[in-house]
Amino acid sequence: MLYHDGLLSHPKVSIGQKLLHLHWLFVILLTLTASIGFAMLYSAAGGDFDPWASRQMVRFGVGMLGMVVIAVTDIRLWLRYAYAFYFLVLALLIGVEVAGFVGMGAQRWISLGFFNVQPSELMKVAMVLALARYFHGGSIEDVGRMMFLAPPAIMVAVPAVLIIRQPDLGTTLMLGLASVAMFFAAGVRMWKFILAGILGLISAPVAWFTILRDYQKQRILTFLNPETDTLGSGYHIIQSKIALGSGGMFGKGFMQGTQSHLNFLPEKQTDFIFTMLAEEFGLVGGLTLIALYILLLAYGFVIAMSSRNHFGRLVGIGVTVTFFLYIFINIAMVMGLIPVVGVPLPLVSYGGTAMLTLLFGFGLLLCVHIHQDLTIGRRDSGDEY
Repeated sequence: MLYHDGLLSHPKVSIGQKLLHLHWLFVILLTLTASIGFAMLYSAAGGDFDPWASRQMVRFGVGMLGMVVIAVTDIRLWLRYAYAFYFLVLALLIGVEVAGFVGMGAQRWISLGFFNVQPSELMKVAMVLALARYFHGGSIEDVGRMMFLAPPAIMVAVPAVLIIRQPDLGTTLMLGLASVAMFFAAGVRMWKFILAGILGLISAPVAWFTILRDYQKQRILTFLNPETDTLGSGYHIIQSKIALGSGGMFGKGFMQGTQSHLNFLPEKQTDFIFTMLAEEFGLVGGLTLIALYILLLAYGFVIAMSSRNHFGRLVGIGVTVTFFLYIFINIAMVMGLIPVVGVPLPLVSYGGTAMLTLLFGFGLLLCVHIHQDLTIGRRDSGDEY
């Protein structure tokens, strides 16, 4: 135990002590999972570290360093600056609307001079911190009041509207579902979720005709019957299913996938990298990666539920649920179980902002683990250290 009740106001815990209490098995599992990604990106480039694997390895190294720094930071600093971080990312989202540039058919990126950033990815973590701080400051009685739930609902709705306009349906869904999980963890009654679901179903026709773009509608229609346009909108998912099935039990071998290496499989380094993995290593390879994900998710929920403070518990749940949504949506998408929405496979797909955002979130999760015995008062805003 790093903290006890007598040392809460001035905890005398060194950085070295915190590093000793870092969840090193979790870090090892992260590294193993990312290493699978490096290998698949090497294969996707035809046996070359460039252009994807080398960059991904550098990003992972930088992200891991940042993750450790975040983990050993006093958790009350994240409580204190949660709103500031949320509004900073919200400002970046507004900046995308005003001065963002288009990449891969969507206006999702903004240039910060020395690098480009996708604020919608950062918002996944910013939202977790902001909601965790808000609900940390409320009691069970507060959570039962509708007026108390209005501010966090607005906090979710505003960035969701900005992200759907980019357009980015996948990130919008992830943001909404992760927020729902945090509302539930905070103690919101089930009947309110049922009421919100009914209202959502009623408004679905309005969203179909006013919010969704034509290509998004086509993706949904293609999901229902991909064979209607085998060379157009149905091409991605049909090729993905062919590659998945052709891998069999043990796969065709490393760098021997025909669908991927003959360029039948689109976006093999990003959205459809799990398909390439399954083609080259078969069902066994796919299940091995899923097993690593399950271990990480299990540790995530254990860390969250072991926290003595409500803020840490909510942060842990929010980060872990967001990680689960990445995994579920990507794998279900490439299998044709849900429409194609363009969500990367965490730690494996090529991508800078997504990788760094995930490691930022894992840093917060490890911070919760290190400070799991630190109690924080419900009305403590984190202003006193």
